[in-house]
Amino acid sequence: MKRVYDFLSRLSRNNNKVWFDAHKAQYLETKRIFDDFTCELIDEVAKWDSYVAARKPTLKESTYRIYRDLRFSRDKSPYKTHMGAFVVPGGKKSPYCGYYFHMEPPQKREYIGGNMLFVGLYMPEAKVLASFRDEVSVNGDPFLEAVAKAKGFELYTQSMSRKVPAGFENVEKEEWKDILRMKDVNLTMAMDEKFLFAPDLAKRVAARFKRCRDFSFILNRCVDYALEGNL
Repeated sequence: MKRVYDFLSRLSRNNNKVWFDAHKAQYLETKRIFDDFTCELIDEVAKWDSYVAARKPTLKESTYRIYRDLRFSRDKSPYKTHMGAFVVPGGKKSPYCGYYFHMEPPQKREYIGGNMLFVGLYMPEAKVLASFRDEVSVNGDPFLEAVAKAKGFELYTQSMSRKVPAGFENVEKEEWKDILRMKDVNLTMAMDEKFLFAPDLAKRVAARFKRCRDFSFILNRCVDYALEGNL
């Protein structure tokens, strides 16, 4: 994976079409390495996540183009300087909870910054978020227990409502209220370069993701409930 990381580092310092075209062969090689990693990661996660196994995403459904969408951006740099893989039932456009791997060298971080693992729901549909809040409002302890079981991960708290949503002010336990304020429901963990560059990265990443299996199952059960038309 170091070859991929080094290419992204150089790209971040030379983010223009002339340089990219001159190094297209190197990009294609790094893309092959990352694609192989992603395919292995999908297979590893499917071994223990029944949702992923039932609706196993393809490589295309789990990865992203390197070309940036410049239509609404002041930054006209043409290429992304990170790579990500999202292992989620049905692919990256699905409403389900999934497992996201993000690799980004330190030069001019443009997205979430750094090398991170994420597990959860990003910008969930209103009915999915409502389903999650309904679940927590009456049965929040299993969710908190699942968070505690995800050793090394932390709840992502940068996207939260200022107040407890209307209708949930009188939940049974105070510790549930902060959970109800969440608009994105995610666990995060940072990765250092030593972890990234060691052998068997896909297996080691999947092993970390496995700590979040109960967390993911609770969220996907909430998604199922929402999609069944119960909300």
